Amino acid sequence: MEQRDPAVPTRTLLRWAESLAATARTGLGFSTSLYERERFEEILRVAADIRTAASADPRAPEDAEGIVSEWLSQVGEGVPGYVTPKVAVGAAVGNERGELLLIQRADSGAWLYPTGWCDVGYSAAEVVVKEVREETGIEAEPIRLIAVLDGLRLGFSRIPLYSLVFHCRAVGGTLQAHPLECLDVGWFSPGRLPSPLVGYERWGDPVFAAIRGEQRDVLYDRVREPLWREPAT
Repeated sequence: MEQRDPAVPTRTLLRWAESLAATARTGLGFSTSLYERERFEEILRVAADIRTAASADPRAPEDAEGIVSEWLSQVGEGVPGYVTPKVAVGAAVGNERGELLLIQRADSGAWLYPTGWCDVGYSAAEVVVKEVREETGIEAEPIRLIAVLDGLRLGFSRIPLYSLVFHCRAVGGTLQAHPLECLDVGWFSPGRLPSPLVGYERWGDPVFAAIRGEQRDVLYDRVREPLWREPAT
């Protein structure tokens, strides 16, 4: 019988850690039982150990205690304490030449379409317009939603988030990289893409299909069976 590789991928460890932590923090937000609260805090410590183990950092024990303290400081009460993924938007902006607008992120040096957290008081489409203008100087018009992606599951985020990716049309403006958030910005065709490019194997085909004018169903992460678990390989 062929043996499976016992190594657990880093992104899976991070997903386990964040899922355990979210369950425990939500429990703390709804429970007044001292016994239950002690158990939930113990779960937080296990989750922190998993997260630091995934980082391969020699300071892991100290970091784990700091993570637990941070998580505990974020516990709310009742509905405000129910932990859910953060929400972000992505903008797949195309031009009349069939090119895609990409930025080189200042924090990692990697290339990606413009992204940003959803701000309170704005609709998701309005955040798209705002983020594209701020990061690139381009005025964009959202056309339709093309993808809803789980960033933690796909491994391009270390925190739980859902990314709403919009196909947009460039309608004006001049390329100008944000001085703090971007190292560079530019228009790129499928055959002339920059490197390193984050997650292209997942979003590249549907994004350029949208820019070409193809109408496809919204892309979303497949439903796993059983729910939550990754299939055995």
